[in-house]
Amino acid sequence: MWRRLLAELLGSAFLAAVVIGSGIAAQRLSPGDMGLELLENAAATAAGLFAIILMFGPVSGGHFNPVVSFADAAFGGLRWRDAGAYLPAQVAGCAGGAVAANLMFARAGVSISAKHRATPAHFLSEVIATLGLILVIFALARSGRSRAAPAAVGAYIGAAYFFTSSTSFANPAIAAGRMFSDTFAGIAPSSVPAFVVAEVIGGVLAVGVIRALYPGVTPAEAADIIVPHHLDRRDEGSLPGPGPDRGSAAYDSHPAPGGTAGHRRPR
Repeated sequence: MWRRLLAELLGSAFLAAVVIGSGIAAQRLSPGDMGLELLENAAATAAGLFAIILMFGPVSGGHFNPVVSFADAAFGGLRWRDAGAYLPAQVAGCAGGAVAANLMFARAGVSISAKHRATPAHFLSEVIATLGLILVIFALARSGRSRAAPAAVGAYIGAAYFFTSSTSFANPAIAAGRMFSDTFAGIAPSSVPAFVVAEVIGGVLAVGVIRALYPGVTPAEAADIIVPHHLDRRDEGSLPGPGPDRGSAAYDSHPAPGGTAGHRRPR
């Protein structure tokens, strides 16, 4: 578990550093051109998210987002207590990443954002952005295409920068972290609660939609969202359902190269 928490902490930190750092760079490279600044920020975030998921996903699943973790728990892919343990690691990581981004650009480590974003349009945008993100992740897992998840998640978030007025935070941890940077990607602390509520609503709606579209989602499939990651037999046995010999593509009783028998790996 400590390795999984460390992966979520570091992955969340890198994510916040990419989002905030690229926003600062965009402001300096293209001053006064809001459209170009947003394009640069979105492109860097999409590419960075893809790489970060590949880096840390094999250890923790590459969630970096409490809504993703709790949606996973709702389908039995992650124990509720583990999702609860992921939460502080994700929030702390995003806060640390924000501080690192500020320092990398010779700014004060902590500068509380004054950018107010709490409007009805932003609220609706966050509901829709989060709903779409969870649907992308679970649709790929249900159809056995989890290998495409890093690219798909990065592409979706990059696109959502432009089709939502909120620029698609879709993540309570990143919303909390971004309030520590009074820069292009920042958010005022007074706006964070509205964003978090909207993102939770989006996640709850997504769980309902997934149950309607994919009623056969199994705990094994849920455990493989974003990036299938190794668990030992004790972890496998803790998941609801008949166990790793259920015939799911998410399980393989043969040893992976360099691994041990009983580890999960995609076929």
